[in-house]
Amino acid sequence: MKRFSLALATLTLGANLIFAAQDPMVGGAKMYATKDIVDNAVNSADHTTLVAAVKAAGLVDTLKGPGPFTVFAPTNEAFAKLPAGTVDTLLKPENKELLTKILTYHVVAGKVSAAQLKKMIKMGGGTATLKTVEGGTLTAMMSGDEIVLKDEKGMEAHVTIANVFQSNGVIHVVDSVLQPN
Repeated sequence: MKRFSLALATLTLGANLIFAAQDPMVGGAKMYATKDIVDNAVNSADHTTLVAAVKAAGLVDTLKGPGPFTVFAPTNEAFAKLPAGTVDTLLKPENKELLTKILTYHVVAGKVSAAQLKKMIKMGGGTATLKTVEGGTLTAMMSGDEIVLKDEKGMEAHVTIANVFQSNGVIHVVDSVLQPN
């Protein structure tokens, strides 16, 4: 009986670890691989600014679409690093075009996992160039074990949570807002 209980406990622990890896926590909420990018993002307390921006830019339907998309999702803290008033200005209807440009610069077509990114970086001799939906490029590189993205202005964002898989892609949480030229 002891052997059976130990085996059952081990099996349960293993199943819980697999389940946890499939549905990671972001911003205090579980991110379900069965939900789309928008349906998960609205539950993250760390991404309220991003969600507001996606709504203001009219990108909700796009990011609820089949994709697949790879989204480098800036946190509220990332938006807070921008100069004072920037977010409020971007959220105004007259700035929708610029806001859309910035947000789509954080999106790459396809579902690119951290392992795939690391492989691309290695194959590229230390860097990989990613074409964004906006039309610009991001440069991916490694800093120790961390994936770092450099935008066209030379600013860097670090991936803080990788591989948040969604039904229509994957989210990699980043600590800075990336900006196209």
